[in-house]
Amino acid sequence: MQNTSYLTPEAISTFIHTALAEDVGDGDHSSLAAIPAEARNRAKLLVKGEGMLAGVELAQLIFREADASLAIELRLADGAPVKHGDIAFTVEGPARSILTAERLVLNCMQRMSGIATHTAYLTSLIAGTKAKLLDTRKTTPNFRVCEKWAVLIGGGVNHRYGLFDMIMLKDNHVDYAGGIRAAIEATQAYLARTGRQLPIVIETRTLAEVQQVLDTGSVDRIMLDNMSPELMHEAVTLIDGRYPTEASGGITEQTIAAVAASGVDYISVGALTHSAGIMDLSLKAF
Repeated sequence: MQNTSYLTPEAISTFIHTALAEDVGDGDHSSLAAIPAEARNRAKLLVKGEGMLAGVELAQLIFREADASLAIELRLADGAPVKHGDIAFTVEGPARSILTAERLVLNCMQRMSGIATHTAYLTSLIAGTKAKLLDTRKTTPNFRVCEKWAVLIGGGVNHRYGLFDMIMLKDNHVDYAGGIRAAIEATQAYLARTGRQLPIVIETRTLAEVQQVLDTGSVDRIMLDNMSPELMHEAVTLIDGRYPTEASGGITEQTIAAVAASGVDYISVGALTHSAGIMDLSLKAF
């Protein structure tokens, strides 16, 4: 169910336009006031942390939107391992344009690099198992396109992008619908009535609920929520390959290896996007 359809030129352009409008407003008056219009300068993107770089491709697009005459020389690409002192790229051209784009480039790259670094680290903890690491919808409003892009760069797998591209029947859906069978049957009727073709993931909390899903059928994946690794292993054994499985709920770097060893196909971790730190980066004149 990998979904990269959100990474369209239109979506990225819309994000950049909105973000620049938020920051620049009616003008970058600091640069307009202090820097001559004809001044040309250069700057380097300096890495001041350690991990995995992300947001380089986006940075190029931001600079291009700010001023198409800016020239960027890449030294490192998205996904590159970096350490303190590395230079990701240089940019040269109108000084005002470099300064106007600077903060948006740094905000995006710092956050994306932090997410990619954390994703790569958690992915390394489940190496040797069949489990794949998934992100979630626990993202920053209006920044989801960049955060999910960073997960991809870090080696993770995108879950659904939003509420519109997958049906996920979670605990509240099940409870409001009147139980597992009622939720699945109502969903199948909805899809038939509307002519939509959407994958169905259903959340289970106990082995009894897993059995109810197996008895009902008509889903695409079974989510095992907030179960211990031991209980997940029992659930995976009960499912016996009939449906892909996904572990979710409170999974940390201390528990993820045991969760992967339970035999699940996917592990979704909200912390990839809602709790990842940033990588310290700086745009320095030289």
